[in-house]
Amino acid sequence: MQYGSTAEGGGNSLRPAAGAGGIPRVHTSEKRGKEPYTAMTKKELTLEIIRRLKKEYPIADCTLDYDQAWKLLVSVRLAAQCTDARVNVVVEDLYKKYPDVSALADAPVEEIEKIVKPCGLGHSKARDISACMKILRDEYGCRVPDNFDALLKLPGVGRKSANLIMGDVFKKPAIVTDTHCIRLVNRMGLVDNIKDPKKVEMALWKLVPPEEGNDFCHRLVHHGRDVCTARTRPFCDKCCLRDICGKNGV
Repeated sequence: MQYGSTAEGGGNSLRPAAGAGGIPRVHTSEKRGKEPYTAMTKKELTLEIIRRLKKEYPIADCTLDYDQAWKLLVSVRLAAQCTDARVNVVVEDLYKKYPDVSALADAPVEEIEKIVKPCGLGHSKARDISACMKILRDEYGCRVPDNFDALLKLPGVGRKSANLIMGDVFKKPAIVTDTHCIRLVNRMGLVDNIKDPKKVEMALWKLVPPEEGNDFCHRLVHHGRDVCTARTRPFCDKCCLRDICGKNGV
């Protein structure tokens, strides 16, 4: 999964329960003239989108390679303004030289920076990774904490990264508002012209069942890359959501 921006919203860890009422009805596809007109609540629309994306993308996996929690923590920091594919290549060299938390914590920041430089923002990323690994070693016995608030206190970790760790590693409810998620839920009409990651996250907690959140966000990444693209006109003609999507901004 690509985690495009370093701005991840504030540190307030309030996460409202899903299923809040009072959700307005939305109209979909009428303006296109090619698809049947439908009207449903945002909650209904969300559940139908989840159902269809599950069918379209049965495997909802993270596109960052990792086999230990601390490695995902490192990779998600490197993925800011960098592709997941590049991160997956770069970390191979990083872990070959520093194979565990302690080794990476002891590594000079300058040496980490030399390896991670291809991911961009090399100095700040190396600094955060070094500081984060030191905290894991000194305060958590080289383990990643399974507490959202504790994750937010780690250097370089914001809400987006903390949610990814909670969902992928610890299998807890999570909403990961990366650039794909924000773009798609606005286009679909699940949120109304909201671009702030934390505000999008809060809105989606009211719509997405907790047990679906993490996989839903992974599927949005796949759909955003394959169909509902950012740099080209989206391929609406082959989209599994074409008759229910609001197509906002398209």
